[in-house]
Amino acid sequence: MKHGTERALAMQNTATRAVASTLGILLGLSSINHGLLETLQGNHPTSGFFIKALGPGQSWTVWAHGSEPAFTLIHNFLLTGVLATIAGLLLIIWSLCFIHRRHGATIFLLLSVTSFLVGGGLAQFLLFAINWAVATRISASLAFWRWCMPSFMRRVLGLFWRWALVAEAVFFLAALVIATFGYFPGLPRGTQILHRVLIQLGAAIILAFLFLIICAFAYDVEARPRPAQGHAAV
Repeated sequence: MKHGTERALAMQNTATRAVASTLGILLGLSSINHGLLETLQGNHPTSGFFIKALGPGQSWTVWAHGSEPAFTLIHNFLLTGVLATIAGLLLIIWSLCFIHRRHGATIFLLLSVTSFLVGGGLAQFLLFAINWAVATRISASLAFWRWCMPSFMRRVLGLFWRWALVAEAVFFLAALVIATFGYFPGLPRGTQILHRVLIQLGAAIILAFLFLIICAFAYDVEARPRPAQGHAAV
């Protein structure tokens, strides 16, 4: 049993696992951020299913025009915030320790949907879905990528996955800081400028993540032994 587990872990795609774990942690932090902001609005009813985590009473923030939109089934800011924070913590723990296990991707998706339904944020929904798809490939052979991507391209792209992972984390955290505080070092505080920067960062997050996925798959395909002729590809 122990040796079987060790063999299974040895055959996992290390770069793919690192990508899924890292983005899962970042998404968990975003859910916690929304949860804390919602909690600060106190034990008050929401105006409906769609809410703003940044409320008018939060005078401590320098971002007067911030909103941090979210969806919640719980029509109470305090309870929504507590649940979103708990969901974020569970996402971080699961992404860090268990996403590579059997059914790990499925449970990650369930936690992500739970986070979305209890105020974890609207903007992260697309990333939840993409990261779930990546997590399902942690133990896959990635045979399609071996077939469609020439070996020299895999070797080149595989060199960049760590740098792309760092860039993804920087873009994500920068967007989180600006969306919450309306401020980032080196950027002016004009409302229109910050909104434009947020849109650009959102696009960069998606593009960097897609490039990161390709680089991680390329690295893992090259790290795996070539399958024997006649074996079915998955």
